[in-house]
Amino acid sequence: MTTQRLGVIMNGVTGRMGLNQHLVRSIIAIRDSGGVLLGNGNRMMPDPILVGRDAEKLERLAKQFCVQRWTTDLDNALTEKSDSIFFDAATTQARPGLLTKAINAGKHVYCEKPIATNLEEAVAVVRLANARGVKHGTVQDKLFLPGLKKLAFLRDSGFFGRMLSVRGEFGYWVFEGGWQEAQRPSWNYRSEDGGGIILDMVCHWRYVLDNLFGEVESVSCLGTTDIPERWDEKGDKYKATADDSAYATFRLKGGVIAHINMSWVTRVYRDDLVTFQVDGTHGSAVAGLTDCVIQARQATPRPVWNPDEKRAHDFYADWQTLPENTVYDNGFKEQWEMFIRHVCEDAPYKYTLLEGAKGVQLAECALQSWRERRWIDVAPIKV
Repeated sequence: MTTQRLGVIMNGVTGRMGLNQHLVRSIIAIRDSGGVLLGNGNRMMPDPILVGRDAEKLERLAKQFCVQRWTTDLDNALTEKSDSIFFDAATTQARPGLLTKAINAGKHVYCEKPIATNLEEAVAVVRLANARGVKHGTVQDKLFLPGLKKLAFLRDSGFFGRMLSVRGEFGYWVFEGGWQEAQRPSWNYRSEDGGGIILDMVCHWRYVLDNLFGEVESVSCLGTTDIPERWDEKGDKYKATADDSAYATFRLKGGVIAHINMSWVTRVYRDDLVTFQVDGTHGSAVAGLTDCVIQARQATPRPVWNPDEKRAHDFYADWQTLPENTVYDNGFKEQWEMFIRHVCEDAPYKYTLLEGAKGVQLAECALQSWRERRWIDVAPIKV
């Protein structure tokens, strides 16, 4: 058994998601645990080079996490033949160009989503990656959440019987940035910079729905811009031009109807920042990021509508918590390990750039539905 070096170019890791989930909890965690174990018993040890525009931040992060290499020169980093993977977690608008540059340099590419702001650019990147023969992947992190893994377990066990519907609730209050600092970057609220909750979140709902409940066949969506003015990182007021709330209904293959509310202007009164309720003929389940509760048909109470008396029944008590029979790793780390095995030993891997393009497609369809006020069918993508 030997340990081999795997050079990884990491672009955009000074941002919240790139830093916390991809650098610290994935690549650094993999490095500190001894690398990724391959089928032949060897290990691949990631050796990252941090790339970005802010030299001071890069140097500070490199020292903090004992990373030996960093640079503000992406073009030069892409010329290093010993670095075989390029990862991007920077802004959505810049992503197609960065991926194109990395693919043309012969790098395998892995990136956050959305992979583009429009389907045309997304498909162009997929076609280029396929033509150049590089391996590619898109982050599909929600599928690796313990709560959603539990839903997959229940589905596979036949718990739901025939699935009928899915109801998702996502969101929280993002401060405007004036009297309290915003938790999200200001570009998220400017459509001209690639912002908007539909583009950001519907990409997630595509892979969640496709993989857990049925392929999306059509969508009806309404978006809104509820907060018209916000304050940026410098404290300057700006006009919010992107949607900050949306309400979407999806028809899925097999007959399941899914409805998901998503909002950055809602205050949380539920068990988690995102919850999914799945109802079926034999049972129902509600899952958050980690926990999942179930109610089988044999344990379903018999509610009676009576608005004249104060409700005394505790409906929450009728649900059973699914036991923690499995230990779950960090989902971002788990998918990184899968992609590294895909690159290094051609292990099967389904979360390619094409899956990312499907997310962009559904976001486009949702925006078209909002604009035209009608249902939009989702066609197969031709690559």
